[in-house]
Amino acid sequence: MDKIEIFTDGACKGNPGVGGWGALLIAGDNKKELFGGEKDTTNNRMELMAVIQALSVLKRPCHIILHSDSQYVLKGITEWIQGWKAKGWKTASKAPVKNVDLWQQLDQAQSTHRIEWKWVKGHAGHPGNERADQLANRGVESVL
Repeated sequence: MDKIEIFTDGACKGNPGVGGWGALLIAGDNKKELFGGEKDTTNNRMELMAVIQALSVLKRPCHIILHSDSQYVLKGITEWIQGWKAKGWKTASKAPVKNVDLWQQLDQAQSTHRIEWKWVKGHAGHPGNERADQLANRGVESVL
């Protein structure tokens, strides 16, 4: 199983506002950079989109170490999602899960991989996270 390290980040100018996502994928000596943006979105949606887009380019099941500075993404995928699914995509207070479309896409996208989810402090000088942040900002610029 191929081992890949992925760094993802989202950015938003205004929340909601113009947003971008970025991802850096590293497999051995190979690197791939991805970014994109949307005109009317939120920071959380861009954080989710970065992970979804990064996973979507993988052609076969991989062992992934995925780094994100988003507690929303990490807690959502490792802690909250099973309960949401069991409750028909409702929260503990019976409210609809926000961004359910993206959570469902992420659930599907991650299903064939073995993923270690790692939190990294944002804007703290970590090279992979800093690059993902730069790519997310390029995503914002791409739709301005």
